[in-house]
Amino acid sequence: HNYPKPNPLDLSDSFKQPRLLYAMDNILVHSDEHVGMRVPMKYRDEKAVVRPANLVELIAEVDKIFSEDTVNVDYVHALMESYKSNPADWRAYAKFDPHRYTRNLVSEGNGKYNMMLLCWNEGQGSSIHDHANSHCFMKVLQGSLIETQYYWPAKKGQPMKRKQTTELMLDQCAYIDDTIGLHRVENPSHVDSAITLHLYIPPYSECHCFDENTGKPRTAKVTFWSKYGQRTREAPTESADPDSSK
Repeated sequence: HNYPKPNPLDLSDSFKQPRLLYAMDNILVHSDEHVGMRVPMKYRDEKAVVRPANLVELIAEVDKIFSEDTVNVDYVHALMESYKSNPADWRAYAKFDPHRYTRNLVSEGNGKYNMMLLCWNEGQGSSIHDHANSHCFMKVLQGSLIETQYYWPAKKGQPMKRKQTTELMLDQCAYIDDTIGLHRVENPSHVDSAITLHLYIPPYSECHCFDENTGKPRTAKVTFWSKYGQRTREAPTESADPDSSK
């Protein structure tokens, strides 16, 4: 199959293990890997994160972080998790669709990242998908979500193997990249909607979705339901977009 393979680094499943990540011209580094790298002192220690008062301050801080040559993964994770969800901050971007979850662009980050709200109606979920060699931070703003991680398909035609399943609660932040594996995200509730805040580094326009029974991949275009609170003209089809409900 012609889909990207995880890089050969021997990386632990744990987020806290050392990991080198590349994001366009930036290098994302674990906090233990600063030797010989120019990491601003302000952004070295995740314990030094100052909690943003609102979403605007969070975006401003992310912009500052990605203006540097190197970025500490743990610092970004801690910053995202420190933001306390306030519907007054993000209500204008929260757009739902009865048939699929929606991606709603909040910030393009000067081309270095995308930040967006994903809105999940009751029972909606994604397909199993990769992240096109990008890096994903996912924070729960409302409700809860189930993230199921999968190993990359080992052989053609065989069922995919589950790696782990995690329930993410309000204000928790998760991380995944293609070296960790693939995942599917879903809203387990049949009565409540859910909203998540995503940070993708760098942005990407397509990814691969996988059939759980066979591991067969297909290319899926990544579209926005809205941008900056305004409905887009993009009209994804179920066959081309990973937003299909499960």
